[in-house]
Amino acid sequence: MAQTRTTASGARDGAEARIGSAARVRGRIQGDGNLVIEGHVEGNVTLRGDLTIAEGATVTSEAVAAHAVVIAGSLEGNVAATGPVRLAASARVRGDLQGSAVVLEDGARFSGKLDSEFDLPPELGGASQGEARGRASDAKSARR
Repeated sequence: MAQTRTTASGARDGAEARIGSAARVRGRIQGDGNLVIEGHVEGNVTLRGDLTIAEGATVTSEAVAAHAVVIAGSLEGNVAATGPVRLAASARVRGDLQGSAVVLEDGARFSGKLDSEFDLPPELGGASQGEARGRASDAKSARR
């Protein structure tokens, strides 16, 4: 039988858990530290730390909640982050994204709705120094 690497290390601050590439997890995941998913997860993920979905990993979830989220693998589900959300070039995402900032790298595939605050540039009617705030929403099937 293949051995699965699923580990947790570090103290509460900066703690990191890892779900190895051979692991398949079905059910709810909750925690206080950071999590790196390299395998396959089916179920909701709720973290007080950061979440990384590595290249080659797949996550199917109704809801993913974390501080910051980096996606390089595949995600089907909605993301609610209190910090930034970043989709790497290899990311494949179907679901809504909410975060303090959302970055889609060239090559990332995304289908869903974006919800993030941002400053409008002056040429689009924005005030200087962040006096006006805009909201991005309903970015259906954005592809870069």
